[in-house]
Order: sequence, then structure tokens, then C-alpha cells
Amino acid sequence: MTANQQVKRFRDPLCPKPLLDRAAFDKALKANGITLSEHHFDNFYQRLHRSGYPPLDEFVAELRGEVVEKGVSSNDDDGSVSVASHTNFRTKNSVSSRPGRKAQLPKALLEFLSNNVSAEADSDEKFATITSKVQMHQTSADGTTTKLAVELQDGHVVESVLMRHEGRCTLCVSSQVGCAMGCTFCATGTMGIRGNLSSGEILEQLVHASKILSEESRDDMMTNEEGTDRKRQKKQKRMDLIRNIVFMGMGEPLNNYRNVLAACRAMIDRRLWNLAHNRVTVSTVGVASRMRDITRDLPCINLALSLHAPNQPMREKIVPSAKGTPIESLIEALDSHMMALTKRKLLENPQEDDKTTDFNIEERQSASKKKRAMIEYVMLVGDTSTIEAAHQLGKLCEGRHLVVNLIPYNKTDVKDKLDCPSEEHMQEFRRIVSSYGAFCSIRRTMGADIAGACGQLVVEQEKKQVLDIEDGPFPKDNVKVGRIVATPRRKKSSDTVPSSSSEESSGKQQPTDRLLHQLTAATAIAASLFVVSASLLVLQKRRR
Repeated sequence: MTANQQVKRFRDPLCPKPLLDRAAFDKALKANGITLSEHHFDNFYQRLHRSGYPPLDEFVAELRGEVVEKGVSSNDDDGSVSVASHTNFRTKNSVSSRPGRKAQLPKALLEFLSNNVSAEADSDEKFATITSKVQMHQTSADGTTTKLAVELQDGHVVESVLMRHEGRCTLCVSSQVGCAMGCTFCATGTMGIRGNLSSGEILEQLVHASKILSEESRDDMMTNEEGTDRKRQKKQKRMDLIRNIVFMGMGEPLNNYRNVLAACRAMIDRRLWNLAHNRVTVSTVGVASRMRDITRDLPCINLALSLHAPNQPMREKIVPSAKGTPIESLIEALDSHMMALTKRKLLENPQEDDKTTDFNIEERQSASKKKRAMIEYVMLVGDTSTIEAAHQLGKLCEGRHLVVNLIPYNKTDVKDKLDCPSEEHMQEFRRIVSSYGAFCSIRRTMGADIAGACGQLVVEQEKKQVLDIEDGPFPKDNVKVGRIVATPRRKKSSDTVPSSSSEESSGKQQPTDRLLHQLTAATAIAASLFVVSASLLVLQKRRR
């Protein structure tokens, strides 16, 4: 997005469509008279995953047994990673990565893909392996967090965050462009909703993050000395794989239910990403009906409820979408999700027909080890973080064996001036909630120096209307092509554009000032028209 482009408020139809959107691909095949069995679909996507998601023409040549020279990962002039770049990455296990005997695919499928490669760019049935690109990515000063700005093909930008813990990597993905929930403390909530991501666009975030991890791992292996011990090599090998996925990025996942469900199924598919079921977490502000749907469709994954307040009145103040959805119903839906598998086993046992809702502590502990039902609770200075609020939250969780994550507030540019309580206060809050039997922890703050909060980077960039990393407040010494190492935050004066451009623009009216004047004039005109219309309406009624 350049300085003279306006922020888009809606999504354009996808063209080309993501090949990773299995439903869209199946629909296009059937429209051309091609019907694939589930077995052929599984084999096709397994081959694509093993190949590292190369450009479609390369993949088609590979399927035909032709020898092709694989593309090399490259960066565009603007610092973004090219869509056509191909960097292979290590897959998780022998099932998804072993060479083995290659399964035969129908000739009709190969012909469709070959024709698709040569099809016009604006064709309704055009597909591409990867339709998005990494516009930029920033790594925090301590190296634990990398934030990706992923540009979709229609120009919208969503965020993904890679978090490196001891021996594992977690990826936070987005499911929508913007969000309709309007939480007062969330940067994404200020954007409004602009559209859903397809299942393919959600999965492409995993591909981009995996390639970044692979490149980092390869660089680390090249720089290490030959005498590196096996323990360190094994740790480095683990760090080039994504182990956990959390839907805690931009958007409300359960408002994009069909695509999120399809993406989750691909993530836990042993032929593809092969993530453990309890390593995928879907977070929701509280769409009760969809919470019950995901318990029915995917009872084995984790579910997190973004509660943020201990009672209904407090919650409605900071989560506007909470109106009409009682907290008690959300807690019941969350509890039902945690106990779904246990309940299913009991119902299969004829001796336990009478037992449907009451579970003892041992059964709850056993269920929580297999998957987690979590409450996310942002810590804000005010009513929601008082000692009384801690007791209310503890009583909500009492006897349920739920997990409560206290999230220190990461300051964002929202209307209300919010702040995070002190560490001592949060520890006392945690102790009180834990006294009611819940497992309560304070989440470690990561990525604060790279705008790590949900939607923060995109919102900041849209306000500047400039997304080129060369124009950012980062010294050139710390910038690599496509990767930025964050530096400690400086004063506002050093965060502006270089002094030469400041001097040139000192005598000119800034674009934001002109826009403000235009908006003021437009508002005044609209108000005048409203007054005139109201007066005419009153006169018309009097004449009658």
C-alpha cells in the first residue's frame, strides 16, 4: 500500500484462488466434470505438502515426472517475499515426509492443472499454490518473537506471529481481515470487519512461517561450529517446526466457521501438518452456538474463551458483542467442550446411561490432560482487575478444572487510554483465582517492541499509509532484506521521517491535515442538509 492509496473496506473476489482451499478446488473440478475420491484428494495434497508448496507450474511438471529446476527464495525490491519464491522446509514426521512410492493421480486432474497453468490470469477457475506474500517481518530484540505482515492478493494485510519458546514454536494465525466484535482494548477492533479469509489463506500463513523458520535454521546450522554437540543440534532441529497453532490473531474465528474448520482439519491431518489435536487452539470472544458446533465437529482440539470480565455488566462495557449472551451460557459451552470426549465414552457404556452431566474431579483432571478449555482474561487497570473481580472469576471456574490465562495488556492505539496493572497486583489476582481450583497463570509478554498485539502492526501502518520497511524508524544496520531486528523504542522525535524530508514539508500542509479539513467540511455540509430536511418535514406535517 502506497501513500496515495486508500484503505480498502471490503475484500475482492479471489482470483487466482488458493490451491489450499480444498472446497473451492473440489468445486472447480466438479464444474469441469472431474470427481475425485477422498483418497485421490489426500494423495494430491500430501504430494503438495512434501514438495514444499512450489509454484503451480513446477508442481505440475513434478507430478508428470519431468525434471524441473526449483525456484530459489528471493525478495522483491520492496522487501517483501515473492509469491513465486520456493523454499522447501522440513515436515513433521515420517508419514508426511518419507519418499516412499508415489501414488498415481488421475490423468484428468493433471490435465486440469496443466490447463490451469496456462489459463488467463483473470479466469474464474485460476488457481495458485500460494496467493499471498510476506510483505515484511520483524523479529524482537530478544529473538523470541517474529511478527509477519502477510499481504493477501487483494491488497489487504493480516498478521501472524511466531513465538519461540524453549524447544517449541507456536504460530498465532488470523482468520479474518479486521473484526466485528469491537473489543475496546483491541487494535483489530478499531478496523471493523472487512472480510473472511479462505481456508487456503489461513493455511498459507503456516507455509510462510515454516519457510522463515527453515531459513533461520539453515543459517544457524551454517554459522555453528562443526563441534556442536548433539543436544544443541536436536534443539535447533525442533525449532524449525511449528508445534502449536492458536487462532488468536485478527478476527473472530467462529464468525468464519466453515473456513476455520477446514483449516483445522488440514492442520491435524497426519498426511499434512500432522499437529497433535491438543496443539491446535481456537479462541473466541463468545459465539455460543458456534462453540457448540465446534464441540460437535472437532471435540478434540482446544477451545479458548476470551472472557476479560467476571460478570455480565462489566463484560458488556469492554466487549460490546457480549450483549444478549450471558456469561453463564459461555462457561457452560466451554465446560461442555472440555468434557465432550469423556461424555461420549460414558454414553457408549450402557452402565453409565444415567450419568450425562455430573463429573467427578478425577474425570475432569483426566479430560484436561488430553485437551484444554481455557479462559483468556486481559489484565486492565480498573474494575475487571480488582480483588473482588478475582473472587468472582474464581467462582465462575470453581469445580470445573478450567485453565485461566491472565494476559498483561499490551498498549495499543485505541480510543480509551488503558494500562496494565503492576506485576504484584497480577500475582495476587492469580493467587485468588487459583484458590478456587482453577489452574491460573500469567502469560509471558512477548513482542512488545514489534507491535506484537493483535492487529497492532496493521493498524499502525494504515495510519501512516506507508508500509515500506525502508521508511520505518529502524536503523539500516539492523535491517536484513525481508527481516527486521527490533531495537529499543526511541523518543517520538527519532520515530519521524529523516530531517531532510521534514524540512522540505515544514512549509506545506500535511496530507493528514488536508484530510481533516475535508472531513470537517463534509460533516458541516451533512449537518446542514439534515437540518434543512428536518425543517421541510416539519412544515409538510403542519400543512396537513
